[in-house]
Amino acid sequence: MTSTTAPATDALHVAELSRVNQKITDGAADLPAVTLKDGSRVQTGTVATMLFNIALYNAGERGAVEEELKMAIPTLFKVGLFELFPPQQWIDGDNPGRSFVGIHARAYLHRAG
Repeated sequence: MTSTTAPATDALHVAELSRVNQKITDGAADLPAVTLKDGSRVQTGTVATMLFNIALYNAGERGAVEEELKMAIPTLFKVGLFELFPPQQWIDGDNPGRSFVGIHARAYLHRAG
């Protein structure tokens, strides 16, 4: 999926994800952002942080974890995760955190048109 996000918005999104994705590091390392072939920038560590947050969600955490999961969705589309595992596949499973991501990915896809 190609980016339809303006560069300034991309930069803000990458900065926000960089902050969120620090939760999977020892705090000493900054995870780099990379530029994809379409020119959009994505924050590394987003998939790992999503998996970490799904585990937190499944353990009962809500609030910030939900917002962080939703924040990751545009990047997950950009890197092709939802082409490999479509949102409906996430929704249909028996994992509540995965279902949460799938529901919000489907909504994001409908908004993006």
